[in-house]
Amino acid sequence: MSDMRWRDAIEKVLRESPEPVHYADITQTIIDNKYRINVGATPAATVAANLSQNPLKRRVTRVRPGVYSLIDPTAAPDADPVLVAQGREADAAVAVTADPVQEMGLINAFGMFWRRSEVDWSKRDPRLVGVQQSGSQQVDFGSQAGVYLLHDGNRVVYVGRVTEPRLGRRMWEHTRDRLTGRWDRFSWFGVRHVREEGTLGPMPTTGIGLSTLIATMEALLIEGLEPPQNRRQGDGFNALEYIQDRDPEVDNRRKRSLLSELADQIG
Repeated sequence: MSDMRWRDAIEKVLRESPEPVHYADITQTIIDNKYRINVGATPAATVAANLSQNPLKRRVTRVRPGVYSLIDPTAAPDADPVLVAQGREADAAVAVTADPVQEMGLINAFGMFWRRSEVDWSKRDPRLVGVQQSGSQQVDFGSQAGVYLLHDGNRVVYVGRVTEPRLGRRMWEHTRDRLTGRWDRFSWFGVRHVREEGTLGPMPTTGIGLSTLIATMEALLIEGLEPPQNRRQGDGFNALEYIQDRDPEVDNRRKRSLLSELADQIG
């Protein structure tokens, strides 16, 4: 079974839903129902881009930020002759042409409460592996730059920054310095955006306005500290969260350790 076009898959999810749907949930439904197998590393961004451009833009309504429904769920899907003429591959994904820094703000991707135990720390430049959606392509954030938090359980014990693309190396250093026994999870907020093919974009070079900087500072504090009286993220904080995915080398090391223990017992 071939992949549905993104716009057809999105419309199918919205048509079958009894209530408005967030674009991240639309994405996960597409993946879970196998409407598309090839979804790349940024499927939620692709869905959001499709929803903001024709032909879908004229067929959906935004109920609230990020949440959409069909204007007329009973209307049959229309055929856009221009897109049909261009072929299925040309319509496989809508290009996001906006400057990522302007589109997302200062922070372009982040991960919350990632487990230290899911990373292979045997290398100086470990892979920090995450996915945007369950079932999407893995992304290595080891060369990310930004700020990070070290947690002991739910308690923040350290705040740091990485001004060069070396987040993985900096985290590796914390497995060997005075903090090594004081943290079991970490969160990070990165300035490099993720390309559809799963690589990180360049370090941002455009100037950041004061209002964006202040909004970002507020958002980082809200996300990192989770104060109980804040009911939302900071204004302008549109960064996409990435879910940690275990580095396959962690499983390989555990299997080798288990085999070694069994061999010792037998011997």
